[in-house]
Amino acid sequence: MTAGAGHPAPDGAAEPAEHGAHADYTGGVYGSMLAASVIVGAGTLGAFPRLELVLLLLLTGVVFWIAHVHAQLFGARLAQRGPDRGVVLRVCREEWTIVKAAVPPAVAVGVGPVLGLGVQAGQWFALSVAVTGQVGWSVAAARQAGAGRRMLLLSAVVNLVLGLVILSCKLWLKR
Repeated sequence: MTAGAGHPAPDGAAEPAEHGAHADYTGGVYGSMLAASVIVGAGTLGAFPRLELVLLLLLTGVVFWIAHVHAQLFGARLAQRGPDRGVVLRVCREEWTIVKAAVPPAVAVGVGPVLGLGVQAGQWFALSVAVTGQVGWSVAAARQAGAGRRMLLLSAVVNLVLGLVILSCKLWLKR
């Protein structure tokens, strides 16, 4: 991640919030893409039980959240000085959107049977929820950063294309 609101500059100091106001949502974009990738990977294994896929989505989100917290803390902050409880808690909150982004696809997998969806259809539904989340998080990040309409649209299109690449991978792997 780059330096930004709450993220360290190369010298270990936090940059002013106006330079990285989108930082709160970058984890959401990343987490949604991660969730989509988990669904694609699990889908290649065949009929993956729903409960296991829900747990895999949530636990993968938590593991990547921990990895991002670790990278933020040890990458620049703690290399310069010892751990500070306030900084650790702030970084944990800043990176929590990675986990939050895994929740809607996990819920989609869980409600699949209620909607009458089989395992494969439930995976496609969850994948579409993850890609939609990815686009939504990117637009929210661009909006929070003060982007104009063109940049909002560009952010949405780029993330939609990335999501379509993930969807294409699922189709290609199912051959």
